[in-house]
Amino acid sequence: MHEYTSTARVWGLSCPGFPEEVSRARRWTRDILRGSPLAEDAELIVSELSANAVLHMASGREQGSFHLAVAISAQVVAVSVTDNGGTATAPKVEHQDQDAEHGRGLGMVSAIAHRVIVHDSEQGHTVTAELYAEALRGGHPC
Repeated sequence: MHEYTSTARVWGLSCPGFPEEVSRARRWTRDILRGSPLAEDAELIVSELSANAVLHMASGREQGSFHLAVAISAQVVAVSVTDNGGTATAPKVEHQDQDAEHGRGLGMVSAIAHRVIVHDSEQGHTVTAELYAEALRGGHPC
């Protein structure tokens, strides 16, 4: 294989910051990952991250938006949601009581994903969740 050739495929979707766009992001992810054993987990993660962007960030305000990326390789499915910012702090995993109505989303994402990365910039926040194919086969991801 040539050094500049990648076997990873990447898709992107931009959505207006309306609550109903969360279901579109979920369907879009399901369609891309159709047949993958990681599809259900990725769909749930996209739903949670997209909802967080719309409900808690500037993405849900007038003219707001959020952006979704799905990257697939033989080893990893990575889903990323970028919001429009609007808060002084980046999203973080919080361990809430089971009965809490808010604040459990990223904790759930981190329980499903093998790795969660939060990147903070002046333009917004990007949360990336990685799911490893090797973990499904009982192997140990690198």
